[in-house]
Order: sequence, then C-alpha cells, then structure tokens
Amino acid sequence: MSHRFFPCAGSRALRSHTRREFIYGLGASLGSVALTSLLAAETKLPDVNPLAPKPPHLPAKAKNCIFLMMEGGPSHIDTFDPKPALEKLHLTQFHLEKNKDVSQLQSGRRYYVRSPFTFAQHGKSGAWMSDPWKHLPKVADDLCFFRGCQVDSVNHPTAMFQMNTGNRFGGDPGIGAWVNYGLGTLNQDLPGFIVLPEVSYPQGGSPNWGNGYLPAHFQGTALRPKGSPILDLLPPPGITREHQRDNLDYFARLNAEHAAAHPWHDELKARLNNYELAFRMQMQVPDAIDIEREPAATKELYGIGSLATDAFGRKCLLARKLVEKGVRFVQLYHGLWDSHDYIARAHGNLIGQVDQPITALITDLKQRGLLDETLIVWCGEFGRTPDNGERSNNTAFGRDHNPKAMPVWFAGGGVKAGHTIGATDETGATAVENVHHVRDLHVTILRLLGLDDNKLTYYHAGRFKQLSQFGGQVIKELIA
Repeated sequence: MSHRFFPCAGSRALRSHTRREFIYGLGASLGSVALTSLLAAETKLPDVNPLAPKPPHLPAKAKNCIFLMMEGGPSHIDTFDPKPALEKLHLTQFHLEKNKDVSQLQSGRRYYVRSPFTFAQHGKSGAWMSDPWKHLPKVADDLCFFRGCQVDSVNHPTAMFQMNTGNRFGGDPGIGAWVNYGLGTLNQDLPGFIVLPEVSYPQGGSPNWGNGYLPAHFQGTALRPKGSPILDLLPPPGITREHQRDNLDYFARLNAEHAAAHPWHDELKARLNNYELAFRMQMQVPDAIDIEREPAATKELYGIGSLATDAFGRKCLLARKLVEKGVRFVQLYHGLWDSHDYIARAHGNLIGQVDQPITALITDLKQRGLLDETLIVWCGEFGRTPDNGERSNNTAFGRDHNPKAMPVWFAGGGVKAGHTIGATDETGATAVENVHHVRDLHVTILRLLGLDDNKLTYYHAGRFKQLSQFGGQVIKELIA
C-alpha cells in the first residue's frame, strides 16, 4: 500500500521521506523544474521570494550571462593561440632528443606536434584564429581573449567541477546558482538558471549545475536536448486553466487557514508557491522555447537546418530568447573536444559545428542592443599539450590534457573588447604572462555581473563559503 500524507502528530518523518521519493520520481517533467521550491522549504528561509531581483554589489554593465562550455578541453594551440615554434619542433622528442624521424613515433614516446591549421589575424584588433573559424572573424573586435588561465586537474570530471563550481570534488553550487543567489532573476515566471546540455550529460553529470548547499531555488534547470524541452508542460486533456486557477485559489485559502494556526510551518506555502510557478510557466515557456516561429532569416543566421550547425544553432538561438525573456544565467554545452587523436579532423569538425551559431549569437545580441548587458564566456575545462601525449595514437597527432594553458574568451558585458590578455610560452605548454588560477576567472565573472565574491557568501558547515573557495582577485585587465 502506498504512503499517504496525514496531518497527524508524529508523521513528519514519513511525510518527509515520501515527499522526497515523489520528487525524485518526477524526472524531467515540469514538476521537477518547479518543485525545487518544495525542496527549498527544508531550509526554513524567511517568508520572502529568494529569486526576486536584487541590486548588485557594484555597478556593472552585464545583467545576465551566457556560458558556452566546450566539454572535453579545446586546444588553444589549434584555435586562438598560434605557436610557430612547433613547426620546427614537429615530431622531435618532447623535452628530450630532437630530429627523430616519424618511424620512431611507434615507440610510444612523446613528440611535439605542430598545429595542422594555419592562422591569420582578424579585425582591427589583429585577433589570431585558426583557419577552420570561418564566421567568428566577423566579430573579432567584439572578443576579449585570455591566455593566462590555469586549473588544477587533468581529469575531466574534477576539472569540469572546478570550472563550473570552483571545487574539484563536486557538491558545491554551480556558478549560475551563485549568480541567481546574488542577483535573483529578472523573470519570475521562468527559472533563473537554465542549462542546455547534450543528450549525454557532461562528465560529473548534473552536479555541474546543482545548487550544492544553497537553497534548491537556485539550481540549474536542464532542458531536454531532444523532443519537448520540458515534459508535462501543459495540463492533461479536460483540465483548463480556469480549473487550475480555481484549484490554486482553493489551496491558497486552505493554506492561509493553516498558516494562521501554525505559523512555524512553511512547507505548504512552499508547495503553493511551486504550483503557482508551474502555472505561470505554462504561459511563458512555450513562447520562450519555440524557435520555429522565428523568422527564416534568423534561423538561417544561426545555421538551423544545416546538418553540422543545427543542434548548436538551436541552443544559441534559444539562449538569446531566454536572456531576452529575463533569464539570468544560461549555460550551453558542446561536447567531444577531447581530441587525443586526429586533431585536424576532430577539432576541424567541432569548430564547424559551433562557429556559425556562436557568431550569430553575438551578432544577434548586438543588433538587438543586448550585447552590452549580456556577458558571454567561452571555454572548456582545460587546454591541451603541445605534444602527442601518453594516451594518444602516436601516428594520429592528437594532444593530451593541459591544466596549465587553455583557451578562454569573452564578449559583451563590459569586457575589454578587441584585446588579448596574457600569453603562453613558445610551445603553448604553460601560461607565462598575466597568469591566474580559475578562482580569479570566477571572481572576475562575478565582478562583471556586479557581484563581489567576498560579499557573495553562504554560511554552511561552520563557515561562510564562496565561489572562489577562499577568495581570489579580479583580473582587471579583462574589464573595460
């Protein structure tokens, strides 16, 4: 026999246990999106809306953020950071003997590998880009490249956690959760932190955008990449919005009576707030996620309808629509950048999938007057080595993981457009100029959104915690 909720003494443990089982069973339905407020009731927050817009700590241009996560670790050496020195070092033994012929690649030793791509400078800023980038050069002067970022881990899950949450071991809030905690969201009818993942979730899974120890209101809402982005969005046949409204009003009256008699019980209020959000989302979500009604020229701009660019083009267009609707933080995932083998073919294809959609996103935001208030971040979890690495097929000229040098760029949101900040050494093995740990990157992203990392804290496990873990510094060179 299934458990039921009875308002009797001593039943709290049963009710709490059953409630959690019910929520976990909802899966990717509308209930799992909106019922986060029910989980948040456990935190006993004051009777205020935690997602109401809040003033920033500091003046800032950026009001929202689109985070483009290239999962797997793009190679800086083959995208935006040319290394002519590798032409001379190509196929010579890594850090040791030189001038070895190609037959010795079969020995399993590590050898330097030049980029298979040519590079050219673009725009007035002279931004370097490899030749597979056919569209991004059009917006070169809107970009700010940063070559000084470093992380701690060479393993994908821990590096992903660190880039997304600041903690290599998971369990901490995602950066989007922190931003929503600090600023609230501009549209109370939509989640404030939305994630557009691949069909296969990134390494580490949904904790990459979880709320961690923050209240559940702030966790990311992942939209399904295929089919309906949110299941059970509309009511079942025969249930009208008038029926739903009458039910919600009835529940509200019952809840008010209960609250008057039991003011210390906030669970019913959280439940009702959750139902109200679900009700409002039925009106907002269909328009926000429907890209089919966009003009044909807009869809063509993003590469929608073309085999290579359709999937990511849809994500980029959806991201524009979401920030336009007031969603505070949108994170897009694009995977398979872990090119241990065949870097020319692998990176060439991957760049071809994201190049046009990303360029369209920047162009579209700029045309709508939204680029200045939208911070765009492009990065992976680490970079790649200048050699073939220990795990690559030696004859295939791939690259290994590199936490000491990686490609990162920004656009919009008050960054110093048309500049390249920092540098790596002559082979791209490590950052050597304007070197900053990823914690400083996080602090800078928060600052561009008007948040002070030292003030954006949450008391948990005996201390005040923050995104940077133990503090960091703003990379002032990145800010206009």
